[in-house]
Amino acid sequence: MADYLTSAQSEDLLARWSQPHRRYHTVDHLNAVLAHLDTLAANGVAFDAEPVYLAAWFHDAIYEIGRSDNEAASAQLARDMLSDKPADVVDEVARLVEATTDHDVDPLDRNAAALSDADLAVLAGSPEQYDDYAALVREEYADVPDATFGPARAAVLDAMMSGGPIYATEYGRQNWEAVARDNVTSEITRLLTA
Repeated sequence: MADYLTSAQSEDLLARWSQPHRRYHTVDHLNAVLAHLDTLAANGVAFDAEPVYLAAWFHDAIYEIGRSDNEAASAQLARDMLSDKPADVVDEVARLVEATTDHDVDPLDRNAAALSDADLAVLAGSPEQYDDYAALVREEYADVPDATFGPARAAVLDAMMSGGPIYATEYGRQNWEAVARDNVTSEITRLLTA
């Protein structure tokens, strides 16, 4: 699972992904992103494996509820921890981690497209899987009142839907887009009618 990391690095990162305040952004999410990258690669999506897989490991390595700088902090962690890697690889890992802030990536940016799609593949699960995902996200924000959470979450989801395709790779658009849009639309409806 940690082909590009030392055992000490992977143990450090797994400990971060296992922090008790996390409900969705856990080792399960990390494993899912890595598996979705494998799916993309197996289906002909081209990307540079080392920086993309490393960026997957780091993309939510720092995750504090309510902070807007988690991705920037995670990118800095990557820079700090990957001093054994070539500078161009480290720079690309950090860039990719920061690209997950809003997932607004250029489809021609194959590395960012692959990482973004793997991270958002959860949106294209079955309705039951999507409901489980949404419930875990809500648990992470348990301290936020429903009256605040619902409209804020709906706005984030609506922005994702209105900015063009959710997925940046051709594979993602063909295989995940329609299901993800149905799932996200259903969640927005629930949030705004609750």
